[in-house]
Amino acid sequence: MILREAHEDDLPGILAIYNDAVLTTTAIWNDTPVDLANRRAWLDDRRARGFPVLVAAEGADVLGYASFGDFRPFEGYRISVEHSVYVAQPARGRGLGQVLVEALFAPARALDKKVMIGGITGGNTASIALHQRLGFQETGRLLGIGTKFGQRLDLVFMQKEL
Repeated sequence: MILREAHEDDLPGILAIYNDAVLTTTAIWNDTPVDLANRRAWLDDRRARGFPVLVAAEGADVLGYASFGDFRPFEGYRISVEHSVYVAQPARGRGLGQVLVEALFAPARALDKKVMIGGITGGNTASIALHQRLGFQETGRLLGIGTKFGQRLDLVFMQKEL
């Protein structure tokens, strides 16, 4: 497995992981899968803003990806970023999520970011535990603010000082 910046050729793999999360998990609070053009626009936007998009890959297979972007689009939040990390179903449980999130810390610091935030579905105990292992602390819990698969969802905010 190698960890590297994402390339255009990685977009089908990123798309597959994203859409699987949309269709089968509460990790992404969207109900509708997206197309390749959507992921291309997302990648182009991240690059234009100087934000990394990292992939964990074996050969041509994308096993997972991670990135960060602005937490909120107001100047006062300029020291904070919100990250996301997704791992393909067959590659879960191998520690790739931890490797991907840890790899985001240095680029965030290089952009003079001080705080990294994760927004995690309340019932996602594996992701909450991963973030705790990486030094994130729970700093907020918004109860029942979302819905997916006919159930109300809590949003847990976790943050790490960089």
